[in-house]
Amino acid sequence: MDSGSAIVMPGERITSIEEVAKEKRVILGPGLRRLDDTVVASKAGPLRHKEPNTFWIDNYQRRYVPARGDLVLGIIKGKAGDLYRVDIGSADIASIPYLAFEAATKKNRPDLNPGDIIYARVLNASADIEPELVCVNSNGKRGKLGLLADGFFFKCTLNLGRLLLRENCPALAALTRELAYEIAIGVNGRIWVKANSLRETMALSNAILTLEQAGYTEIDKICDSLSDVLQA
Repeated sequence: MDSGSAIVMPGERITSIEEVAKEKRVILGPGLRRLDDTVVASKAGPLRHKEPNTFWIDNYQRRYVPARGDLVLGIIKGKAGDLYRVDIGSADIASIPYLAFEAATKKNRPDLNPGDIIYARVLNASADIEPELVCVNSNGKRGKLGLLADGFFFKCTLNLGRLLLRENCPALAALTRELAYEIAIGVNGRIWVKANSLRETMALSNAILTLEQAGYTEIDKICDSLSDVLQA
């Protein structure tokens, strides 16, 4: 099976991945599940492969389904005891403990209010429990996670979020050549951007949204015209 272009259907067994798994460890992304020693598709779409050993199905879906390790943008909805309730666009509201922030203690709690935007990682996610988020890495440091101040927040398709999160994404590289900016991208179809001025920030968001309907093969061509979009 050609993992770069083969179309698979839910329930279909993916033997090509099973063969690779006999020789080395493989990473299964969205749309793929391991059942004992077999790998089956849980969604319909093109089977994608990223060297050396990552596989996923490029499936268009409207609602985000949380998975452990996902980077997401969430909106604080309120507080419940020692937890903040966070909207991440999934069927269930997520939660994040106040101790899941860098340097947070019982006396030094993060000051978050309804409507605040945070960049977080999914710690736990399953069909039986609500998603749990954290804003620190394994060393207790925030890194790029945490509260996102100012800037501009907008939504996009889940596919666009995955496109932009590709390693060495050509679109982000093309935009960097045109202007300086900060960006946070969630696989839940949410993006936060901040440039040196309001005009540049809005131009940046418009340029990103031009990639909305782009596929993996088309994105490189569109990048050549991003400077024209920024100047429009």
